[in-house]
Order: sequence, then C-alpha cells, then structure tokens
Amino acid sequence: MSTSLQPQQELIVSVPIARWATATAPSILRTLLGSCVGVALYDLTAKVGGLAHVLLSDSRGSADHPGKYADTAIATLLVEMETMLKGKRRSRILAKIAGGANMFATSSLVSIGEQNIQAVERILSGREIPILARHVGGETGRRMTLDPKTGIVEIRIPGGGDVTI
Repeated sequence: MSTSLQPQQELIVSVPIARWATATAPSILRTLLGSCVGVALYDLTAKVGGLAHVLLSDSRGSADHPGKYADTAIATLLVEMETMLKGKRRSRILAKIAGGANMFATSSLVSIGEQNIQAVERILSGREIPILARHVGGETGRRMTLDPKTGIVEIRIPGGGDVTI
C-alpha cells in the first residue's frame, strides 16, 4: 500500500496592530501598516521569522501592551525567536523594516511615522541586529509580508506596485 504525501501548505499568519507573531517555514507573516512600522526579524539558517507591528515609539516604562511600542515589541519578539531557535546564536538574526508613513497632518516637527522609524532603527542598532532593507516613509499605507524560508519581504502599496526587499 502506498501513501500519497501532500506538499506542505503555506499558512498566512496575520499580525494585527500592536501585536507580534513568530513562525517557521512554510508559514508566512503579514501585516497592514500606515504610520506604524513593521519589524521583520529572521534567521535564514533555521528558517524562523518574526514580525512586530509597532504602533508607537516608546513605552515609557509601560508593560501592559508589549506589542504596542518599539522598545517592548522588539524585545518580546526576540525572546520568542530565541526560544524557537533553542539556544542557537542570535547573531544570525537579520532585520528588514517597512511603514512609518506620514498618514496624518500634525503640527509636530517629526511625524508619528518618523518617530517610529527612528526608534526601531535605534533599538535594532543597539542590539547589533543589522537592517538589510527598508521601505519606509511616504504618505500611504502598505501591506508587508515576510517569508521566513527566504527572508524576502514583499511590500504592496494600494494603487501602486509591489516591491521586494
């Protein structure tokens, strides 16, 4: 008697605002961004990835919603990824970021989106995680998708084209 094996189906994991998720291939992670910043972290050797949907730049010590702020979301995402990597070296983790659009007219000199971008870049630099690609700024939202198998991040801009970073 022979057994027919079905190829593994790709699972799309949606990451809501102010949340994060981790996954292994063949799953992919996806989120919708405006002024928020999507932080994609991945390890190509282990084919593990994580995606955080950062709403605001700084928690100011608040611990109630860790996915909401750049400082707490990145820290929490790294803890989950390190658990999945089972003690393997964090030095293999790479980053790509997207979002941070100037969606709202404000009187401040730096938009919420720009504040989020600056915070994410500062935190990743402080943790010595290289940012290999960025698709940030502008005035429109975008959909961000991370494939942990390849590290490819696809960006789709409504009314625009698709970009791969």
